[in-house]
Amino acid sequence: MNFRDLLLKAKNEKFAIPQFNINNLEWAKYILEVCEEEKSPVFLGVSSGAAKYMGGFNVVVGMVRGLIKDLNITVPVMIHLDHATTFELCREAVDAGFDSIMFDGSKLDYEENIKITNEVKKYLKGQLLEAEIGKIGGEEDGLANELMFTTLEEAEDFISKTDIDMLAPALGSVHGIYKGEPNIKTDIMKDISSKTNMPLVLHGGSGIPEETLKKAVQCGITKANFNTELQLGWHEDVLKFVESNKEVYDPRKVISSGEQGLKKVAREYIRILGSGGKA
Repeated sequence: MNFRDLLLKAKNEKFAIPQFNINNLEWAKYILEVCEEEKSPVFLGVSSGAAKYMGGFNVVVGMVRGLIKDLNITVPVMIHLDHATTFELCREAVDAGFDSIMFDGSKLDYEENIKITNEVKKYLKGQLLEAEIGKIGGEEDGLANELMFTTLEEAEDFISKTDIDMLAPALGSVHGIYKGEPNIKTDIMKDISSKTNMPLVLHGGSGIPEETLKKAVQCGITKANFNTELQLGWHEDVLKFVESNKEVYDPRKVISSGEQGLKKVAREYIRILGSGGKA
């Protein structure tokens, strides 16, 4: 399925495609299995730090494509570079065979963000392109970031000057664990969506209440990213296993003890976003 068409389908039918970030083979396998069971399309998010941990961009592509083949995965899957802050990282991921690229120039001067976004676009070979304006708070790969809201005027201007497929505006979500209640600007989100017709991306989806997520989808979010909540679900079950099985040293048993916790979180977000059965 053409993902550009799928994003427009999500926008029109008011559902969102989940991006679940992966950190290793097990996480990729578990997420693919859940999405196949639920018949949900999925973006497998890979930060540059996660790619480095797994051995590199080529390793990630080979691993995911191998899993798709051997597990008989039939749902649409996009291997997505998440928060690439340089043109060079985008180029490496494209050359390795990633399907979708997010260039994050939000820390750059606004005009420089536009310039490099367009340079990335020219280098792509059919991949989707996501860009960010404003600043999404919290931490990404251990780097702190202060929140800076996106305005409708900025979004319209940025979209008019770039050829992107998805826009990640900063509208109150944060990476990592929330301190206090999330304050998501769904009114601005709705204005940007209706006046630009651009598929919008919600970063930092973990920890946002169900009703707020559902409202965000109604206001134009067509892709929502999750990482921290998956980590917490996996971690909780692994801790229980290790405490009860201190004599077990087989890494396969230790790592896989978090499988059901991670799958439970992924399945719940698929339900909330309404992406089940949309593959």
